[in-house]
Amino acid sequence: MPASPINMLQTIFPVCRSILPEDLWSEVSGAGVDTSSPESFPERLIHFADKTDLPGYLPDLARLEWNIFALSPNQTELPTEVNRLSVNPALTLLHLSWQHLTSFVSTASKNQPIAEPGEELILVWQSPHTRKVAWKVAGDADLLALKIIIEDIDPRSAATTADAPVSIIHASIQKAAQEGILVRPASRIRRDPDFAPQAVPETRDYLSTSAFTLQWHLTQACDLHCKHCYDRSNRTSLPLDQAIGILDDLSDFCDKKNFDGQVTFTGGNPLLYPRFTELYQAAADRGFMIAILGNPTSQETIEELIAIQKPEFYQVSLEGLAAHNNDIRGTGHFDRVIEFLSLLKKMKIYSMVMLTLTAENQDQVLPLAEFLKDKTDLFTFNRLSMVGEGANLSGALVEKFSSFLRDYRTQAETNPAMSTKDSLFNIINHQEKSSLVGGCAGFGCGAAFNFLPLLSDGEMHACRKFPSPIGTINEMNIGELYETEAARRYRKGTSACTSCEIRPVCGGCLAVAHSHGLDIFSERDPYCFMDMN
Repeated sequence: MPASPINMLQTIFPVCRSILPEDLWSEVSGAGVDTSSPESFPERLIHFADKTDLPGYLPDLARLEWNIFALSPNQTELPTEVNRLSVNPALTLLHLSWQHLTSFVSTASKNQPIAEPGEELILVWQSPHTRKVAWKVAGDADLLALKIIIEDIDPRSAATTADAPVSIIHASIQKAAQEGILVRPASRIRRDPDFAPQAVPETRDYLSTSAFTLQWHLTQACDLHCKHCYDRSNRTSLPLDQAIGILDDLSDFCDKKNFDGQVTFTGGNPLLYPRFTELYQAAADRGFMIAILGNPTSQETIEELIAIQKPEFYQVSLEGLAAHNNDIRGTGHFDRVIEFLSLLKKMKIYSMVMLTLTAENQDQVLPLAEFLKDKTDLFTFNRLSMVGEGANLSGALVEKFSSFLRDYRTQAETNPAMSTKDSLFNIINHQEKSSLVGGCAGFGCGAAFNFLPLLSDGEMHACRKFPSPIGTINEMNIGELYETEAARRYRKGTSACTSCEIRPVCGGCLAVAHSHGLDIFSERDPYCFMDMN
């Protein structure tokens, strides 16, 4: 049976109904109300406000409730695809004469809402991500993002006009797109159709990426000399003006491919790049997320970086408990890292600790993870790639690796800092029918897919952990390098994994396979224990 006109109004305007006394509600919603046009209900409240003791804010509250209802999924539909970054078509900007009305319709509001006279702009929209209706008071950043998109203003021109860093402009647009106030085209970086023809359905979300990372090895200079270093060659560093040009190139690449960009500065020790702060500022000015893979540094340096833009994370390395770590990385290194982790926590910077897994430290991983439980935000490991000076060490024991992963995974259930980053964890997840995770790079092997490593002299590789050159930034831009035949081949990975059900979140490790003398384009990761029959 269809709802009565009055019940329909109660459905659309539940908060207004809860505020009005029974007799007033009956009068306002009774005879003479055009229930076929409920959007006229706020106007009726305006007329009643002149004759009764209705709260003055009630008509505006009704307008807000009507727009929330009108944008619900059963009332409106969003386009499945858009061709360019644009304003969400299911977005309404309400100009109200009362403030704080969003607290009346928020289920999260714990205090009694209080409305005050005063102009307020409210955004109401249907999220393209969740299909739910959202609303908020429009802030300056929201209005700026809308203005730039509606008037088709170049972000760099807007920054110049406003005498503001372009990072603020980019951040406003990025946040609006993340919230769904703006809608953006699908990422143009997707796996080839024949990449994983037999993959299980739950891996579909991992076949395209919405973000891209340039892992930039700025300098070979380093204050450590680790026994497993991949490259101690005397590569030169690019001058600042060329480095800034690379950031502009990266920005253009991200815009053309419709995804967000991140710059991860590393080395060597990236902080030893002669003009690091200036380059860090330039990356921030272009709206990139920024991360650092480096060595411990001073509080003064961290404060200087935060003043520009807080890093997304700062990653340091430990190779086991104190004695073993110091043997690999140098006397006193373990204590310096622990002290630095305390500083990062104090400065509210997300900290990560990376371990390179070898035969020598395999039995120290779990004790170290327990020790770091309350000292870092994330602990993880990469398997040793036996290249460079790492060729003098031994990789983790293949025959014990699957049991090691299971023990690690069990301990991770009570240690939130432990990340199951290695792609081969997904073999266990698949066997136990539990949720799959993104694997090594968030998309299985991300080599030349959602990241590219740039070496200090401009040479670009598919992965930093083994020689995998795809060209040089001195001869091609990032977009051209991404589409080289070499990049495509690394991106496709090994044909041995083509029929694997979890390939989009795995694909093994090309670097490890290479360091074991295997053909990385036709043979499986030597540690893989997936039953392919």
